[in-house]
Amino acid sequence: MASARQEARESAPADREIMVSRVIDASRELVFEAFTEVRHLSRWWGPEGFTTTTRSFEFREGGVWDFVLHGPDGTDYPEWITWTEIVPPERIVLMHGESRDDPDAFESVLTLEPDAATTRVEMRTVFATRQQRDQAVEKYRAIEAGKQTLNNLAAYVAETLQKGEQG
Repeated sequence: MASARQEARESAPADREIMVSRVIDASRELVFEAFTEVRHLSRWWGPEGFTTTTRSFEFREGGVWDFVLHGPDGTDYPEWITWTEIVPPERIVLMHGESRDDPDAFESVLTLEPDAATTRVEMRTVFATRQQRDQAVEKYRAIEAGKQTLNNLAAYVAETLQKGEQG
């Protein structure tokens, strides 16, 4: 039987969600690895020009990634993620907000689908309300930011992980 959260996620109206996807020229296992270790995430997470400083990180269901995203203009954005479901190497579900108590936190579902030697990453983000989704799109350019983040992931996997430079 599906949980209430899962049912809400599966029936989320399109006006409350953002969907971005990208094909990455790497195996699903390698792409999944880039999401699971802070030494990888800190090097590619976020839109173009952003950097990340991690305060704490524990990749497990119920674990937390507490970090600051530094914008190219010098603005710091406190960020907080908790993983609610992890199915290696195919699915990661997380809640993302500014802090543990953020009433505007949103859910993202990442799916990794293998296709020969490539992986299709799909990031589906569901907001509590249409207004929250619209604000994320208009104020934070969430769709473009999501595309840039997946582009950064693709570049990182191609330039670093596939070459074995995992240090």
